[in-house]
Amino acid sequence: MNNHICSCERCQHKICAKRVPIFSTLNSEEINKVVNLIIRKRYSRGEMIVLEGSHLDRLIIINSGKVKAFRNTFEGKEQILYIFSQGDFFGEKNLLINQTAQYNVEALEETHVCTIKKNDFKNLLREYPEIGLKIIEELCNRLERLENAVENMGTKNAEERVSAVLLEFARKYGKESQNGIIVELPLSREGIANYIGVARETVSRKMNMLQEEGIIEMVGNKKVIIRNIDAL
Repeated sequence: MNNHICSCERCQHKICAKRVPIFSTLNSEEINKVVNLIIRKRYSRGEMIVLEGSHLDRLIIINSGKVKAFRNTFEGKEQILYIFSQGDFFGEKNLLINQTAQYNVEALEETHVCTIKKNDFKNLLREYPEIGLKIIEELCNRLERLENAVENMGTKNAEERVSAVLLEFARKYGKESQNGIIVELPLSREGIANYIGVARETVSRKMNMLQEEGIIEMVGNKKVIIRNIDAL
């Protein structure tokens, strides 16, 4: 794995730390303490950041870019569990309960991360309990997402799941424009299929149908304009 230390001079370290939700309650002096603990790394698209079963000794926070967390099934198929982007974190279980990594993490694009070593992270939790509360809040959100995914697989048909994931991406990555909500898709068609548990052909067919109905407009393979989010 070809890791590079990222200097981050242009992004101003305090600004980077402040936009991480788990540090959002800290004041400037406290943010300075966090910044002094951070080690920065850069990963290229397709580079593995974490391997399932490995032992992590640090919390990893996404500064910029996107990554996917996934497992491989017994049949060798990839099942995507999460998409992490700016401000998201992972590796907390390894630090809090000494659990090995439960999934692989791979960079979907050039990604810059901030890491905090285990002992430093635990000291932060002792000194600033509100960080722990923010982490609990985010873990609850992830649990809700997984519960919704399980429910969707049991109660929604494949085409409904495609609509649901487009809405999810619109909420997380969408930008308002005159033509509608522009969404930079974090995954390919195959990746979306692996994320929601359907065939790739189903994803393509449903998106083509939505485009024919004027609900979305596809721009290349990685961008969608949602023209009628209520219909979606």
